Amino acid sequence: MTTSPIEQPAAATFVAVFSQWRGDRGLTKKHLAAQMGFDPSYLSHIERGRHRPTADFARRAELILRSGGAIWQAFVEYEDARAADARGRRDLAVHWRPAGVGPVVDEEVASLSYQDQFYRCVVQRSIFNAGTEPIARWLARIAVDRYPHDPEHSNAHHRAHPLSLAELELFAVHGVDRSEPMRWRAKHDRDALKEIWLLFENDAGRFPLNPGQRATIEYGYRVHENLWGRWFQRAVRLPTGRLAVQLDLPDSLDPQVWGVESSLAVGETPLRTPVVRHPSVDRSVFTWETEAPPVHARYTLHWRFRLAGG
Repeated sequence: MTTSPIEQPAAATFVAVFSQWRGDRGLTKKHLAAQMGFDPSYLSHIERGRHRPTADFARRAELILRSGGAIWQAFVEYEDARAADARGRRDLAVHWRPAGVGPVVDEEVASLSYQDQFYRCVVQRSIFNAGTEPIARWLARIAVDRYPHDPEHSNAHHRAHPLSLAELELFAVHGVDRSEPMRWRAKHDRDALKEIWLLFENDAGRFPLNPGQRATIEYGYRVHENLWGRWFQRAVRLPTGRLAVQLDLPDSLDPQVWGVESSLAVGETPLRTPVVRHPSVDRSVFTWETEAPPVHARYTLHWRFRLAGG
């Protein structure tokens, strides 16, 4: 985990409070981890500052260690510091850009979950119009590749089993409160690729993103596992302040996740920061994020199910 100078004191305070209460209760990492439902190595990573604490982790720690709210308060202060730092960095990233640069992605959060033989993808983008013209549409790209390491096999598979627009159950909404549905229109409709224009309009009217304005859009779709290989890629096509990726996979299949970064300059390399696993009762959520990724970089998470034959 990398922390900024603003985050570091609050992160250190959380670790100190958590460690103190664990010691006061006389619990080893192994015993506390068992009661919290985590692997002991996860607690070690938290105490050594390698992983960021999550709200779920703080709640479980508070429940078991009974700190009278001290652990939860330390977590809230850490999250406040982290949010303030993120706002400052995003504002700085936008303000230095001259007028005319076009649309900017302040933040993208992309999540993929697997359940009942379907993958469901949801992408949320906070965007800023740093250009000089209103933005009336946004391009969403949906690509599948069942066998990414065997192009010939994959092409034949998708010719026989093309991706269908109707089966995607595509939705798109506008606004932080997701109150405005967005119309959409297909730009390209191919066997394994769909490019969709998300329109800043609906039956009630139009809401273009004017120069100097910000907006949040969200879209999602589902794809059957027969069409989706075990990979999830995010391509950085516009200046971006923060990119976060999340995988939600069933524990019953014992998922293993790793990632790679691809760029024009260095080709394909392992991710520079680790993918973090957040285990729960019957699911495992894997998260990864980066700040100010370079344009044209691609980040891909791969996984295998060790209890499903690989």
